[in-house]
Amino acid sequence: MAPPSRPAPRNRLLAALPPEDLATLWPQLKLVELPIRQVLHAPEQPITEIYFPETGYVSMLAYMEDGDAIEVGQIGFDGVVGIPVLLEGDSDGLEAMVQHPGTALRMSAAALREMLASMPTLHPLLLRYALVHHQQVARTGACNGRHGVAERLARWLLMAHDRTEGDTFPMTQEFMSMMLGVRRAGVSVAARLLQKADFIHYERGQITVTNRPGLEAAACECYGIVRRASDRFHGQHTGASRLACQYGARCQPEAGS
Repeated sequence: MAPPSRPAPRNRLLAALPPEDLATLWPQLKLVELPIRQVLHAPEQPITEIYFPETGYVSMLAYMEDGDAIEVGQIGFDGVVGIPVLLEGDSDGLEAMVQHPGTALRMSAAALREMLASMPTLHPLLLRYALVHHQQVARTGACNGRHGVAERLARWLLMAHDRTEGDTFPMTQEFMSMMLGVRRAGVSVAARLLQKADFIHYERGQITVTNRPGLEAAACECYGIVRRASDRFHGQHTGASRLACQYGARCQPEAGS
């Protein structure tokens, strides 16, 4: 069992491990702060550390030659930052940047590689998560090419809401335009539409989700597809699912309940 002095992990992947495996992993993990805009790994640079977010969330950004970036994925307490290491890679073409400040359990990439070889439950679990994250990235790419700005903004806000512990989180229109890969004017129009419908309240760089069912109705189908894939994966690990609900995730009822 994990040492009594240590709280249960809030990260859903770590929470899904058998107690004896979690106890083996604990000495390699260090709780660290994740300040906003911190880059956890840069494109094409060696990944030396792995992060299991506990609170807050991280944006995976694809950069263009002109320096513009667009978000292609989000990782919060549902996942792990440093996926290429799981696939025997040592770098990523994407940047991992903290979008909402929080905390994470950090370990070295070298230590994780050793654990993957010696802990039979860890590698399959993380590989299955990598597949779920790949589906999120692929669906985000399709969404960005087909759907309107307001639908995409609603989808993106729901994803952020899933990974925060309250209904309010910091966000500027400039940052939203970068995340969605659209001009700031387009984001302003979309945000006003959602606010006029009383789905959100936006003021001074803070967004509050005031009507989540309405926001879900305003989003395209991409949010639901990605969310259901994540719920199916985490639903296989009942302990992780209970923990997620305990710590504020927007849990969906299981089929048949």
